[in-house]
Amino acid sequence: MTLWRQVLAALNDTTLDDAEREAIVARGAAQLAGRRAPEGQRATPEAVMAVAFDEFALLLDADQARAALRQSGPARG
Repeated sequence: MTLWRQVLAALNDTTLDDAEREAIVARGAAQLAGRRAPEGQRATPEAVMAVAFDEFALLLDADQARAALRQSGPARG
């Protein structure tokens, strides 16, 4: 399943616990922040937190954002 299908499913799946849902959505936010980062720059934890809040109404802390960046794969640059 692609990441975006996982994100959409996680947002609607009432059987997931909060931590699992947050981790999936955080990975989506990290990927989206990476795509929105200026060419040659990496997404920052702050950008991931902003995307998570703005796009998914999810509050992440810096540790969650850093973990999502590590899990989201290679950074642009």
